[in-house]
Amino acid sequence: MAPTAASALALLSVAHMRAADAAAIAGGVPGITLMEHAGRAVAGVVMARFGLGPVTVLCGPGNNGGDGFVAARHLAAAGWPVRLATLGDLERLTGDAALAAADWVEIWGRDSVLEAVPAVLAGATVVIDALFGVGLSRPLGGRAAEVVAAIADARRGGAVVLAVDVPSGLDADTGAPVGDVMVRADVTVTFFRKKPGHLLLPGRVACGATIVADIGIPDVVLADPAVATDVWENGPALFTGHLPRPRVDDHKYRRGHALVLGGAVMTGAARLAARAAQRAGAGLVTVASPPAAELIYRLSSPSQIVRPMADLHAAEAILADPRITAAVLGPGAGTDDDGQALLRALVAAARRRAGGQVDAGSGGAGFGLVLDADIFTAFAGQADALGAHLAGRVVLTPHEGEFARLFGPGHAVLAGDKLTRAQAAARHLGAVILLKGPDTVIAHPDGRAAIEAGGPPTLATAGSGDVLAGLCLGLLAGGMDAWHAALAAAWLHARAALRFGPGLVAEDLPEQVPTLLADLAAT
Repeated sequence: MAPTAASALALLSVAHMRAADAAAIAGGVPGITLMEHAGRAVAGVVMARFGLGPVTVLCGPGNNGGDGFVAARHLAAAGWPVRLATLGDLERLTGDAALAAADWVEIWGRDSVLEAVPAVLAGATVVIDALFGVGLSRPLGGRAAEVVAAIADARRGGAVVLAVDVPSGLDADTGAPVGDVMVRADVTVTFFRKKPGHLLLPGRVACGATIVADIGIPDVVLADPAVATDVWENGPALFTGHLPRPRVDDHKYRRGHALVLGGAVMTGAARLAARAAQRAGAGLVTVASPPAAELIYRLSSPSQIVRPMADLHAAEAILADPRITAAVLGPGAGTDDDGQALLRALVAAARRRAGGQVDAGSGGAGFGLVLDADIFTAFAGQADALGAHLAGRVVLTPHEGEFARLFGPGHAVLAGDKLTRAQAAARHLGAVILLKGPDTVIAHPDGRAAIEAGGPPTLATAGSGDVLAGLCLGLLAGGMDAWHAALAAAWLHARAALRFGPGLVAEDLPEQVPTLLADLAAT
């Protein structure tokens, strides 16, 4: 089975990865062969990336340590000065790890296997962390913690650190440290597929550059029910086939009419969202403006329609226009009592506009709705009340603070890692959740999720979230379902920032989108 572009983006939990190993072995690939390929891949990365110098390989008591023995053997055979040390007794190794250790001892002798203590790191220019892999379930303590602290000292002294599979002490499912001690690597070499912890913070930082090595596990194992995953790293293969593609006979309404609810004070948020919706492909964008800000919106863009919104009745009438296919509520709408009352009423109106067509994010039917920013203040601690109004194609785009504000202290959805929380919120509300941050998680009510970790730090600038909401809006207006629109918007947002580079302000983001869409259309 040749890997598809989407299957290459699959993220495997620890349980899924163990099942993949077991399936490969059951299918005729010996475990020691997988280990040999893993260790050779680690050695290859060292030789390709780092200059020749002393290497200390730290091997743990399990298969991660076995990978380290293989890597050490290949490096030594290539002429690298290798010092190998184990955490635990060599004689207590079992299975494939014992076989890999025996191959090293046969060549270099039992005396070449040192005890893993801080002193073995002296003089090393490269440190290979093969202590504990994805299966670690308890905090590191004792000598293991001392060695991890020594790795940090060596790195501060100029050594580069390569982690095998995951940095020791990292939970591969959550991206969090298992305890108080965790290795920070410059490069991590993992096998077959990435794990969520390679992308979720702080794991993404602890891993450094993550490289996926092919160790001979056939891609067909992804079809095994024990291996099949519903979590991916976000990428075009997940959404390109669903992007709106203008037809020769299209007109502006067929390409989608997007509505942006404009605020009276924070007008920049709505203007950024409107521009992003246009650049994402909406054929027409209307901004509903309070009278006090109408001139600002009219002067902002000649290609946008501005409709006066003097009161709730006017706002509801605008939202009820059958030509409008999607709306965004929240950016810059206001946190005063009047603004909050308007948002709450318009969410109810949006449900009526959706005609009761509950979409859960997958179909194209139903009104498109993006909820962001001030909407989470309007419904602070009242997530269930908000959820009762959600119908159609709905995407919520909170950052962590807004997410916590919406659900309120002690809500069950707030427990666990970011991936778990986003999935729980999507199920609870019956809508697609785009939980923003450097490790953005997009979650569908049916359990599917994707992690977008491609955005640069320059996205931490005022207004970038409003642009993201506008990208979602434009794609929903064009007919995309909520799940694929959120995936595409998150990817475009991150790549627009990367494409622009340093000095980014939010206004720069929408202007990068046409080129990105052209590149996607060409693939």
